[in-house]
Amino acid sequence: MMTLYSGTTCPFSQRCRIVFLEKGVDVNIINVDLFNKPEKLAVMNPHNQVPVLEDRDLVIFESNIINEYIEDRFPHPPLYPTDLMMRARTRLYLFRFEQELFTQVQFLERGTASQKEHARQVIKEQLTQIAPVFAKQKYILGDEFSILDVVLAPLLWRLPHYEVVLPKQCAPLLEYAERIFSRQSYKDSLTAAEKAMRK
Repeated sequence: MMTLYSGTTCPFSQRCRIVFLEKGVDVNIINVDLFNKPEKLAVMNPHNQVPVLEDRDLVIFESNIINEYIEDRFPHPPLYPTDLMMRARTRLYLFRFEQELFTQVQFLERGTASQKEHARQVIKEQLTQIAPVFAKQKYILGDEFSILDVVLAPLLWRLPHYEVVLPKQCAPLLEYAERIFSRQSYKDSLTAAEKAMRK
């Protein structure tokens, strides 16, 4: 069985947990205390970060790479488009999410007060820009749940925890978020610590 080293409050780890649950694939999850990481983690990942996937002799880190590997190993149900052009567009979206949204997470979790405030503003602006999309469609790529929804969902869940307050025009985005949160895979992916973020 594959082993996933997963942070109990890590949004990147949660992405991988969601993918395994969507695929119905059994995985041994080792919960990692992000403030007291096991020595083995630094050996497996030179960045000493989670998530890390161990599959026999193969060790993979970085959530998007792990999820693409799982997609290739377990193609059903598909989370990436089968069309090559749409698959390329999906990868571009993933890159943009990392660069424009998720780079701010480190500041929200470990930054100074001014860095946190700037990060909140960046996330607010970026999410406000994409909010109108969800007035017309159910998910990011249309009617089908995809890896893009998997990637974005952990950030949307953590908005109250990060003290990011969205304007009224983000109502379609918040309704979209609730659609994802109601999925069984999403509910089952949550750790106790993550559930507490929205209490």
